Amino acid sequence: MGLNNYGQLGDGTTNNINHPEQIVASNVMAIAGGNRHSMFVKSNGSLWVMGLNSYGQLGDGTYDNTNRPEQIVASNVTAVAAGAFHSLFIRSDGSLWGMGWNNLEQLGDGKEANTNRPEQIIASNVTAIAASDLHSLFLESDGSLWAMGYSTYGQLGDGTYNHTNRPEQIVASNVTAIAAGEFFSLFLKSDGSLWAMGMNNHGQLGDGTYNNTNRPELIVADGVIAIAGADFHSLFIKSDGSLWAMGYNGHGELGDGTTDNNYYHTNQPEQIVSSGVIGISGGGGDSLFLKNDGSLWAMGYDVFGELGGDYNYTNFPQEVLAPYNIISGKLLTDSNMQLSFVGIAGANYALDRSASFSPVTWVPQMTNPAGSFGALVFTNASISANSFWRVRYVP
Repeated sequence: MGLNNYGQLGDGTTNNINHPEQIVASNVMAIAGGNRHSMFVKSNGSLWVMGLNSYGQLGDGTYDNTNRPEQIVASNVTAVAAGAFHSLFIRSDGSLWGMGWNNLEQLGDGKEANTNRPEQIIASNVTAIAASDLHSLFLESDGSLWAMGYSTYGQLGDGTYNHTNRPEQIVASNVTAIAAGEFFSLFLKSDGSLWAMGMNNHGQLGDGTYNNTNRPELIVADGVIAIAGADFHSLFIKSDGSLWAMGYNGHGELGDGTTDNNYYHTNQPEQIVSSGVIGISGGGGDSLFLKNDGSLWAMGYDVFGELGGDYNYTNFPQEVLAPYNIISGKLLTDSNMQLSFVGIAGANYALDRSASFSPVTWVPQMTNPAGSFGALVFTNASISANSFWRVRYVP
């Protein structure tokens, strides 16, 4: 859902959309979104891309945009990361590959030239990747953290503000997860501690100051299990399932219910949700999270429909997709209904309507397959007086 001016949603159009739209029916195992381009990996290890390609970030050998998923690598891809205008992926042999914008050395290939074909950066042992606008991070199998690219704000964490066009080791061991924000970086260590470096003008590092730092700085001592970096805010999950946030909140992206009148921000971690959160993602002024009941929630900027809502802002979490086995309804502008449900990924479900609840006479309306995480959306379900709805599994 959201902005689609370069075909980054991959639905064959360039029209924005403000509700979840199924792009691929099954077998997707990893996803990444950049600035106007998207990437995903299927269970057979194939890499697919769509959207803006002006710097070669799609890696198809051209600079042509595409509004349909296009296969770039046929097999053995295990992870993807999308920067603003560059892309990274890992293959099953542990090799790191990159393509796209490289004017500030973010590909780490020793050059400053863009490339529109995948280029091998590291031959083996890479286990995780993260990409931002102008810098990239990766982990090796020994738990070491490496970085390359732009470092004007200290986001590489090497103690300088110098750029580098080759991977540089930042931490020698015990790093387990990484995330890259606009001009800052986050990482976790094996003891559950959260560390950060780089730009901090809105408090996105969460250290209680607004000072940039070019060295890794301890933010939370233990208990952190997942991290996400966005434009100017950060998110993390603790082992109790609580969601925490810090940084810029001008669009309500922290989800704490405050207004954006004074461009409110916080420079210390703030608890947003007390339990049940299992996944997070941060964008340009918005945040998404998953709960353990399968529900998807969002907060922040929604001008392009990226929250799946009504093209407005929200400064508290709003539900985008309902929990398992619960139907959620939303009134559309044309007096129709949009009904959402979460079931079994890839399974077929039928929508039935009854004009009465006593007695009940169910009339089939339509049948759709559930997508990733079992997400299912029925649209244009006509409203009539005393309408009752059910969703049933179709073997």
